[in-house]
Amino acid sequence: MKRVKKLFLQFCKFGLVGTLCFCIDYGLMILLTESGVLGYFQASAVSFVVSVIVNYILSMRFVFKGKDELSKVQEMTIFIALSLVGLAFNQMIMWIAVEFFQMFYAVAKILSTMLVTTYNFVSRKLFLEG
Repeated sequence: MKRVKKLFLQFCKFGLVGTLCFCIDYGLMILLTESGVLGYFQASAVSFVVSVIVNYILSMRFVFKGKDELSKVQEMTIFIALSLVGLAFNQMIMWIAVEFFQMFYAVAKILSTMLVTTYNFVSRKLFLEG
């Protein structure tokens, strides 16, 4: 039971960090798209990368305890690799939702975030936590 409680608390912390990073991701995407600086697809990629940087810093400080056998460089390399897969999922979902299903890009981003969040938690838990 203690293990379930610990996992639940960790998932709550992950959720708080994720909510902040979603606000960064979503807000920056809207800003870049609506100001005409970038198209939705490019803005989605840029905002995702910015939010991943913030997410790495906060996640490794408050959510996940790194593996002792990994150096910070190895840890960051794994985090980036996992995040690149997440970015690929994000972009694929955005493209399919907007181009094929004619979904408004801001709604598509919410859908994408819900799906990619599950991947992020599971992959980081498996590969980064000691």
